[in-house]
Amino acid sequence: MRIVARVSVLVFCLTVYSLVYLAFFRHQEGSNDKIQRPEDLEVLTRLKRIEDQVYKIAKSIEGKNDQVKESLVEQEKIMKVKKLHPHLFLFKSWGNELSEEEKTQADKLFWEYGYNVFLSNRLPVNRTIPDTRDHRCAGKIYPKDLPTISVVLVYFNEALSIIQRAVCSIIDRTPSHLLKDIILVDDYSSNVDLKLALDEYIDQMNKDKPGLLKKVRHTRQMGLAKARISGWEVATGQVVAILDAHIEVHKQWAEPLLARIKADRTAVLSPVFDKVEFDTLNLVQYLPAAHAFDWALWCKYEHFRPEWYQLNDPSEPGKSPSVMGILVADRQFLGEIGVLDEGMEIYGGENVELGIRVWLCGGSIEVVPCSKIAHIERALKPYLPDLTPHMIRNALRVAEIWMDEYKSNVNIAWNLPLKDHGIDIGDVTERKKLREKLKCKPFKWYLENVYPQLDTWENVLGYGVLKNDLQENLCVDQGPESVPILYLCHYSVPQHCYYRRNGEIYVGGIKSHIYDSNRCLLDSGSGNTPKLLDCKQSKEERLNIQWSFTQGQEIRNKNTNRCLEIAQGEDSQYHLVIQNCTGQNWKIQHVVKKF
Repeated sequence: MRIVARVSVLVFCLTVYSLVYLAFFRHQEGSNDKIQRPEDLEVLTRLKRIEDQVYKIAKSIEGKNDQVKESLVEQEKIMKVKKLHPHLFLFKSWGNELSEEEKTQADKLFWEYGYNVFLSNRLPVNRTIPDTRDHRCAGKIYPKDLPTISVVLVYFNEALSIIQRAVCSIIDRTPSHLLKDIILVDDYSSNVDLKLALDEYIDQMNKDKPGLLKKVRHTRQMGLAKARISGWEVATGQVVAILDAHIEVHKQWAEPLLARIKADRTAVLSPVFDKVEFDTLNLVQYLPAAHAFDWALWCKYEHFRPEWYQLNDPSEPGKSPSVMGILVADRQFLGEIGVLDEGMEIYGGENVELGIRVWLCGGSIEVVPCSKIAHIERALKPYLPDLTPHMIRNALRVAEIWMDEYKSNVNIAWNLPLKDHGIDIGDVTERKKLREKLKCKPFKWYLENVYPQLDTWENVLGYGVLKNDLQENLCVDQGPESVPILYLCHYSVPQHCYYRRNGEIYVGGIKSHIYDSNRCLLDSGSGNTPKLLDCKQSKEERLNIQWSFTQGQEIRNKNTNRCLEIAQGEDSQYHLVIQNCTGQNWKIQHVVKKF
């Protein structure tokens, strides 16, 4: 019976995790303008692990008493018919006509690749995709003497049919006299299909066009930055396009990019991405937008500067603070400014580093709306289940090389101490020498002239968890809705607090951009319950959001003269309250400037 109990517990866990996932999925459906973070999809991996445990336990009881065995056999039948994660995820909009055997196969491939390989293998490699460009793009005339282009496709454990579709689209939709070569860079994939089968495909394609397809295969995993550099080193075209391998290029994708670089060799460009859905592989049109980031160096879409909208012509290129990884540049110019930073590990931040460097060192970043590429948004990343440690390390490296007096903002964004964080960012000597050699501008210039939307956080005095000295195992937490609470310290985002020189205290995170609003701690002036409200709205309504706080002392509201404190309730538990000051003291985890 203990076995039955264990199985019941695991099934219960599956149900709980499914509810968490549903909440996540509904949130994602309304958030297509942001790049998904690896931790957003961790729940899917957990679902898979828990389900695997259920089946392992089921197998382990073979030979046990018939009642338990029958119960688990019936459980397995139910699970086969109504598998939890596929029906909520891969099969949400696709696959109703498939047999259970086909669904099992499709599900296995999905978890291996992060998109619908089962469907991809059944689609033509030269399929037609809709033309989603602005109508003005089709009427543009480009110079005949455009520079040649090399296309680099970088991949790790990609599906063969996806790579073939990318190659076919490039060959079919790029003028042959402009397409110099296609370089396939394999960052140490383990998939069998990417060895002999891919070699045979390359040989077959090169029979008609000798030397068109080239292959670079790493003997160890080196990460995206080095993989892109490997492709750049082999490229022979005047312009190099460095793309993911899970793409399809649109009609006339290359000409707008080549014409722009012909006019200005220091412009580093990005096409506009259309999203290819990971499950149906259908194309969803995306409108032109700038590529940007927050202080943690996560990518995001951003509005263009006002002057672009004043043109009233969405077919015109727009300036962008950064690139999202896919880039097109004059090959020699890219080399002159240092290509990509080889010191960046695995995944994350290398594109932001390039964007900052290009702007500071004599170039510019632009998004070109008349060039469109369809890009699969993976549901799962192939490199590692959790890329966060590499993302943090890379972000700190970028900050150390390029961000001058603003580098501490990256520490604040990741809730790391300003000193002695214990993370090895590698040797930055050569990259700092490159910055000096190129006579690059200070980062302050970038914030003022390229990306003024970033909040400089110059008046942040302290950040991290906020504790009262009476109960140091309890932290201020954002709590449900608009009421902050006291909760066991877990040090994650809901407990991240920030104290600014203007007296505002934020609970539950801080926004990186001036157009966003934080949530401020508020004393309503009556009752003893603290609240969290939108800071901008609170200022407009002249609510009590300014606090006097000295590290290690009381937190007193400047208007009401009452203090944020803790008190035991009738349940004997400690609660967060606002009351007449009794001399309680608070400490915030990290101090930027003494206060």
